[in-house]
Amino acid sequence: MALSLLSYDVTDLCLGKPPLRCLSASSSSISDAIAALKSSEDPFLSVWNCSHDHDDVAECECLGKISMADVICHLSKDEVQSLSALNSPVSVLLPTTRSLVLHVQPSCSLVEAIDLITQGAHNLIVPIQTKTTTKKRQQNDNVPITTTTHSNGQRFCWITQEDIVRFLLGCIAAFSPLPSLSISDLGIINSSHAILAVDYNSSASVVVSAISRALSDQTSVAVVDNEGDDSLMYLIGEISPMTLTCCDETAAAAVATLSAGDLMEYIDSINPPESLVQEVRDRLESKGQMGLLSLLDSLSLSSPTSGYSSDEESPARSFGRSMSISTRMARKAEAVVCNPKSSLMAVMIQAITHRTNYTWVIDKDGCFVGMVTFVDILKVFRKFL
Repeated sequence: MALSLLSYDVTDLCLGKPPLRCLSASSSSISDAIAALKSSEDPFLSVWNCSHDHDDVAECECLGKISMADVICHLSKDEVQSLSALNSPVSVLLPTTRSLVLHVQPSCSLVEAIDLITQGAHNLIVPIQTKTTTKKRQQNDNVPITTTTHSNGQRFCWITQEDIVRFLLGCIAAFSPLPSLSISDLGIINSSHAILAVDYNSSASVVVSAISRALSDQTSVAVVDNEGDDSLMYLIGEISPMTLTCCDETAAAAVATLSAGDLMEYIDSINPPESLVQEVRDRLESKGQMGLLSLLDSLSLSSPTSGYSSDEESPARSFGRSMSISTRMARKAEAVVCNPKSSLMAVMIQAITHRTNYTWVIDKDGCFVGMVTFVDILKVFRKFL
């Protein structure tokens, strides 16, 4: 049925991909990572074991990836709420599991890539076949603390779950009638396992833990309300790590203090309500979290709002990043949902359109059923390859 796809390898998925912008684990701090992330078009940066400055370095290896969401979760933890945490090595942001980012050869087949992803890998690192890069070109990289070229002149790109799902969507006719089957009939709705859900009124400590796990699972945190009936949960919205990647580091103050419901409102606004910002300040003071309060104040002062009338849209006080229209569209707390009868193809298109690795599933009454992830989808396609 889909035997023609067996001839494809990972290089077919790398066409047009830009080289990875890399941070050195040995010489970069969290502060360096923040500066690099704010200057990058990609919400994720790769972290490597090499320094990129010497030609005698052993084989370069990617140790993992980081985003602003990793920074925010780290800074919001009770034990690291201090401005001195910004000077910690960037390696503290990396997960303990090294298998989340794997190196593969250009000859790695599409089937092998799918197997690695379904076994738990988040990204596959692939060497880019390019001409030798000169020192002059390397010096022209936009962000001085990162590089796209390693000491041996090699460059890399990475393949994500979305890349593979998008590729399969382009070949969807080869899998007929699979795309038209419902996700319920295919049995790929996760109703309990690996589902992260918090109550609308959940405390900050619960939210921080859930966001950290969502980062490692490449999913999101569902915000629900059971209205007094534990057997029913209504999906109110979500707290997505991808939304946090569009924030700056001051969002750590909100994550550390606000309830799930308030945090949704805070991070979904380019300009959070002043009352909510003041509530964050009051809670930081009452809990003695002066490090986060200083961080919040320092960035607020660097983003002045003077010169704007009350009727004009002032620059964001709590989100220092410059966001494109497409980025602003992506950072909505309103969850991306489907129903159990949605077709596999419809769910794939929906997730790719909203740049998520998952889709929440609700019934006709709005009750929370579960979620479908790209990994679940890839497992279905793998049976036909």
